[in-house]
Amino acid sequence: MKHFFCLLAILLIHNVNAQMSNKLLEHTIAKKVSLIEGENGRWKAIYNDTPLIILTDSINDRMRIMSPIVEENNLDKELLKDCLTANYHAALDVKYALSNGILWSVYIHPLSPLTKKEVISAIEQVHMAAITFGTTFSSTPLLFGGHKKPIKIKQKDSSSFMRT
Repeated sequence: MKHFFCLLAILLIHNVNAQMSNKLLEHTIAKKVSLIEGENGRWKAIYNDTPLIILTDSINDRMRIMSPIVEENNLDKELLKDCLTANYHAALDVKYALSNGILWSVYIHPLSPLTKKEVISAIEQVHMAAITFGTTFSSTPLLFGGHKKPIKIKQKDSSSFMRT
């Protein structure tokens, strides 16, 4: 009887931690978005009027959820700097990235360890980073620092920051 409960516990843990697959990813996304279309590993979706593109590479165990924001030629140096700053402080699990002349809000993650909860969070964060571009540049209400005025820190020895 004792072995039965141990076996049952192992089976339950395995089912809870089932690996993410394209089929499970599509099913999870479809529950969250208003529209999803495409084929295995390549989908277009709409979440709260925000267009999403979801791509997977099951051979290399990678996935990304992304949303186009603006063409690169419409960005100035200050906006690009704000995006880089946000990548550190305010765009938590997503990042602003340039590719093929487009600025994107993008979430990139290994596919198999991804959980349903992380997929939902990724969709919400990609959406938030896209719609807050130009204002708070944030993917969630949570921010890590990001002061406009630099904070003066007394540096002991600059050599401690050098690579060896």
